[in-house]
Amino acid sequence: MLRFLTAGESHGRTLVVILEGLPAGLSIDVDAINRDLRRRQGGYGRGRRMAIESDRADIMSGVRAGETLGGPVAMLIENRDWPNWQYTMRSTAGQDATGEDALGGARRAPVTCPRPGHADLAGGAKYERDDLRDILERASARETAARVAAGALARQLLAHAGLQLTSHVFTLGSITLPNRDRVDFARASALPDDGPLRCVDPALEQQMIAEIDRAREAGDTLGGAFEIIATGVPVGLGSYVQWDRKLDGRLAQALMSIPAIKAVGIGLGPDVASRPGSRVHDEIVVGNASRATGLARPTNNAGGLEGGVTNGEDLRLSAYMKPISTLMKPLRSVDLATMTGAPAAIERSDVCAVPAAAVVGEAMVALVLADALLERFGGDSIPALERAMSSADATMRARFSRR
Repeated sequence: MLRFLTAGESHGRTLVVILEGLPAGLSIDVDAINRDLRRRQGGYGRGRRMAIESDRADIMSGVRAGETLGGPVAMLIENRDWPNWQYTMRSTAGQDATGEDALGGARRAPVTCPRPGHADLAGGAKYERDDLRDILERASARETAARVAAGALARQLLAHAGLQLTSHVFTLGSITLPNRDRVDFARASALPDDGPLRCVDPALEQQMIAEIDRAREAGDTLGGAFEIIATGVPVGLGSYVQWDRKLDGRLAQALMSIPAIKAVGIGLGPDVASRPGSRVHDEIVVGNASRATGLARPTNNAGGLEGGVTNGEDLRLSAYMKPISTLMKPLRSVDLATMTGAPAAIERSDVCAVPAAAVVGEAMVALVLADALLERFGGDSIPALERAMSSADATMRARFSRR
């Protein structure tokens, strides 16, 4: 129902994203898109690239007079560092019309020493490229800026339908927030956009900052974990009928597709493996008049999903990020040009990007939820979607009314 494609290289001229499937008549807030792009660039531990770029999305098609038309929405995000990379990232073979001497930027040598943990070696082998820059430019997390732009449109659709998303960081390096399940949507959403690490505990956040500083001094990097919370999620998104329609699987794949994410949890996540069923499954009780079902859950260990279908509780997803692969004190590698031992390549990078990854996570969850929303309720226009949701809500209220 809703799909998107991105294009572009980390140091290329621009990033491109095309999002198809938004209903016609959705009011678009461009400032909200750019606000999410700024959030992705923030967070303590980011590198010099963030001081160069100031990401803004330019809508090229699919929107007229502030409203979607029903066709694909195309957006461009300019890479402001492009003038310094014109020669290295030129698209023409040999001399172009103006001559290579007219192209700006340094004449950078080929990258031949793959970084452990990055796509350099595997990608170079797969695509038969000698210069690993051909791999790292596309495999770079810079591509996620385009995802955030697409996700910002998806979350505007979700907001129109009453769904909201937020995130918070609960682990960074060796420091973990205890009882993260007690962090509700209101507490997480109250965190400021420009907070250093978006951790709800200020004292722990300062410890995390100190740990980042130590890693920077050591030429090392740090990973961590974040949680995404969605509230206002209607009952019945997703399906248990086929494996590829289960919403938990679709959400997990979307989060795992973010560079450096190595594990995903839903609700209690891995903790369910060490608890008895009596401390995992959420009891069902009567007593929530605001819900269409009139039912409530004293706990939300399932994270809002049962059998691949949303149950009306807040959706809670956690994602675990490994340390970034570029180390200022590089690990051992092999120079593929000579097949001799050599230090891994160094690319401009971050010490820690967990808060930024959380913003990307919000975008990916928004895209999957928007797709599931349209799948369940349909509608080529916003009025049609509104009618379908209203009818479904009335039907469910009647179905679960006390007899």
